Amino acid sequence: MQITHRTVLVVGGTSGIGRGLAQRFADAGSTVVVGGRDPGRPAGLETVRIDVTDPESVLRARDEVLDAHPDLDVVVTMSGVMLTEDLRDPAHIAAAETTIATNLLGTIRVVDAFTPHLLARGHGTILTVSSGIAFLPFPLMPSYGASKAGVHAYTEALRAQLAGTGVEVAELVPPAVATAGQERVNPAALPLDAYLDEVVELLAAEPTPAEVLVEGVRMHRWAERDGTYAELVERRSQSLRTLPGR
Repeated sequence: MQITHRTVLVVGGTSGIGRGLAQRFADAGSTVVVGGRDPGRPAGLETVRIDVTDPESVLRARDEVLDAHPDLDVVVTMSGVMLTEDLRDPAHIAAAETTIATNLLGTIRVVDAFTPHLLARGHGTILTVSSGIAFLPFPLMPSYGASKAGVHAYTEALRAQLAGTGVEVAELVPPAVATAGQERVNPAALPLDAYLDEVVELLAAEPTPAEVLVEGVRMHRWAERDGTYAELVERRSQSLRTLPGR
């Protein structure tokens, strides 16, 4: 996809991968709007307040963005939360509900809000964000994995339904990336800048890849195919020892 001279909305772009990706689009010469519940004032980027768990907030943000940027042609939806859960404790349902509402339903709400605009233009790009955990579960965060697997499946269906409209659909599949302290939890987390270097190169390919897979996430994406799935899930299950009473 062309990443220069686009008009881009990054929902969930106030920190981490989203903030970095927004800056990469801006550095390439695109107009970028960053959306979040508390977007702040990132240097050189416009902002819009949006809470993806609130349908009215999503619609207000849509109207604000399209009023200011009727040429919007790229929508990136990557708002997400990562919460641990102890499935032996029924109280985990609160974390599960928050995770599904943000990661999966939030993605669907943002896509729904902007799809009619892109279809009317006859071209554009929707970029969803799943995770390597969508394909190789991390048992300490069960609803996170389920929500991201849902984003993957929804993206596949969206791509099929929008085929032939001029609106392309791509899925960013990050591995662990060193943001929000993840480098302390997971020493294997990729440095953010190195990750974004790979992502931008992959995104710029023609045609746009259906799945944006950096080298560091391929072992997760293809674990079942490669016969390493059971071993890797068992290894990841060691994290359950951090739960109380384990």
